[in-house]
Amino acid sequence: MRLSRRAFTAGSAAAAGLTAMGPLRRAHAAMRTDRLNVLCWEGYNTDDVLGPFRDLHPDATVRAESGTSDPDMINKLRAGEVNVWDLINVNQPWAKGQLYPEGLIKPLDKERFLPYFDHMAPEFQGPYPLAFADDGELIGMPQRYGPFSFVVNTDKISRATAEDQGWKLFLDPAMKDRYGILTYDNWNIMHMCLTGDLNPFKPLDDAGMAKFKEVAETIFSGAKLRSDDLVAMNTALINGEIDAYFTGGTYTASPARLDGLTNIRAVTPNSGPIDGKGGVVWIELTSLVNNPDPSALAPDFLEFVQKPEICKAVGFAEGTYNPVAQMGDPDVFKLWDADELDAIQWDTLAEEMDRSVEYDVVASYDALSKIYNVAKRS
Repeated sequence: MRLSRRAFTAGSAAAAGLTAMGPLRRAHAAMRTDRLNVLCWEGYNTDDVLGPFRDLHPDATVRAESGTSDPDMINKLRAGEVNVWDLINVNQPWAKGQLYPEGLIKPLDKERFLPYFDHMAPEFQGPYPLAFADDGELIGMPQRYGPFSFVVNTDKISRATAEDQGWKLFLDPAMKDRYGILTYDNWNIMHMCLTGDLNPFKPLDDAGMAKFKEVAETIFSGAKLRSDDLVAMNTALINGEIDAYFTGGTYTASPARLDGLTNIRAVTPNSGPIDGKGGVVWIELTSLVNNPDPSALAPDFLEFVQKPEICKAVGFAEGTYNPVAQMGDPDVFKLWDADELDAIQWDTLAEEMDRSVEYDVVASYDALSKIYNVAKRS
């Protein structure tokens, strides 16, 4: 791995670099090394990830807390918990759109972290634009990612049919009582917009709101069951209670697939209303919290999770399985066996990414949420 993207020449440039490192080393030494607190999605809080890091730092208290949603985690920082957390792991729009502009996170050392992008999957090389703020600062490192649309039992609905029909599958009267809803509300709202040929990432006018209301009522009224438990939803799919579920992806289908039930498949529509695309992909970014009493262990941990065996541990955290950006590195990729690659649908991942747009903040979320909740209750 190259140590830098810049070509240094001998002589004065090298001497200047060494001189500049003095204050950086002193600043690093002044940082705390006795604790590290990570606010994250599940996976980074497992013993498989934290255990080896704790072994490297036996005198430090290392803990991680799993969040329930990006906004909830961000609101913890807004409420003053920048004094508590050292790293935050959320989905891709928030770092650039809210966390950095609000001063809740701070830039990463480009010399240290930019070289890692060279070894990531092609989608993240360049490097990945949303890892940067408008002022050019590097503000997050990508790792886990995946398309997130819906899931079918291919013994009942073929992959080709599901991809061709896309979201309209759930408006087909023949599907009434044949599908469930995985009630991840933010995603449901996004996906109901796509079902109605609406772009959820742009403000909706009255006609758009009316269309969303119609779609939400139709989908809720046609569902046989609802649950926020992906295991329960996969079980219903496996035992034939339903043939598909609305809102799901590699993340939710992967446990069943790893158990050999490869007829359970996440689907990305062939087309949709956003520049012809109908799928959405989430990509997690991990950033340094702007803690006034920073931990020197925070950037160390962020570099630690780039190690091949830790990349695998993060991607295959107990319960759900996901690709990671670092799988572009052969030393990382070789850690996945054929069954594990099949579980995360590696065979079609690249094309599904091509049919997906970046997950973003839903523009009219408050208004859409009110309509959605009425339809959900009724």
